[in-house]
Amino acid sequence: MKFISNVSEREYIAFFNNQPNAHFLQSYEWGQAQKDNRGLTPYYVAVCDDNDKILACALLLKRKTPMNMSYFYAPRGFVIDYHNQELFKFFVDSLKDFLKKENAIYLKVDPGIKYQDIDENANRIEGENNKDIFDNFLKLGFIHKGFYKLYEGNQPRYTIRINLHDDLETINKNISKTFMKTVKRSYNYDLEIVQSDDIETFHDLIINNAQKNDFHAYSNDYYKNFYKYFKKQKHVKIFNALVYPDKIIQKSESELAKLKEELENKGTSKRQADTENLIKRLEKDLETFKPLENHYPNGKVVCSLICSYTNYAAWSLYIGNDNLGTYTFAVNRCYYESLLDAKNNNLDFYDLFGTVGDPKTTYKNLAGLHEFKRKFGGEYIEFLGEFDLVNKPFWYKVLPTLLKIYRKLRK
Repeated sequence: MKFISNVSEREYIAFFNNQPNAHFLQSYEWGQAQKDNRGLTPYYVAVCDDNDKILACALLLKRKTPMNMSYFYAPRGFVIDYHNQELFKFFVDSLKDFLKKENAIYLKVDPGIKYQDIDENANRIEGENNKDIFDNFLKLGFIHKGFYKLYEGNQPRYTIRINLHDDLETINKNISKTFMKTVKRSYNYDLEIVQSDDIETFHDLIINNAQKNDFHAYSNDYYKNFYKYFKKQKHVKIFNALVYPDKIIQKSESELAKLKEELENKGTSKRQADTENLIKRLEKDLETFKPLENHYPNGKVVCSLICSYTNYAAWSLYIGNDNLGTYTFAVNRCYYESLLDAKNNNLDFYDLFGTVGDPKTTYKNLAGLHEFKRKFGGEYIEFLGEFDLVNKPFWYKVLPTLLKIYRKLRK
């Protein structure tokens, strides 16, 4: 076997695209996007056999530090069979040599590998576990950074995944009844989901969410660069939810007139309470959409969801919406139709990209976010966590302090 520190784009993509367990964060395009967006230097490394056939690869993102040093990050670890101990050891030993040549302080990895089966409260239960892989990281010299529960690391340590090999009836049955009810209610409105390339509208909507829900949204250029590179490989889609105010107004006025006539002609009946509630809802719809009348003949985008892909899986990644997106249940409809799209394209799973390991946390609205994702009925997954492979122990200890001083001086 031999280690290659500069695999070509063509070779890396060809190998990566044929790996069912690969994560989009390990892709060639993610490295290019991080180069443009964050000034990181991507390295595409691999292990080959004697016939130059790639056996494993990894995206390493380099960040320079003061004093002509650096550190590396391999998002979601390596594209490798971790159970092949000979291959794994050779890769890690080669990376140790690579770090020395690059004068790097350390390499951080956070493998996209399940740690153990857990229940709905994130407690360990009997079933699958990958403790052997965890132990091998330690044996090969990695330092584990702890079993964090929230978003303390570079990537979430927990996620929820829907198995798309299940038939659609099973998938729908596993989704909570309240969630499916809102999806069905979205059909009461003239609302459709379309695929788009409109980053500008998406960015406007996610900025709205960020201000309302107290989280950080990236710049417009960040999303443009991300979309540009992933679009090249056909590994990204934008799902836009459009409403048509004029059609909704026309339909609501027509239904409202019929219901009021029904009440006048039939008087009190068993259905009267239901009819009165429906009238109130239609009146609320008219109050909501009347100010938009004649302003959006081609529809108004009220929710925009970006999903990323490999050849085998889908991740719901970024979403933005306005108040109408919530009012018309367009948010849930976007998620559901992107899930159906992944199912129809014969992918293996649909990943909701991150949740917490403490469902009852009071930090920000993370418990609410977890509860929303839990309603999809997917598997609650705990990953191994972060590991550091240290090349310079002294500088590894002082680096956090060094970076703080450096950032203050730059200000």
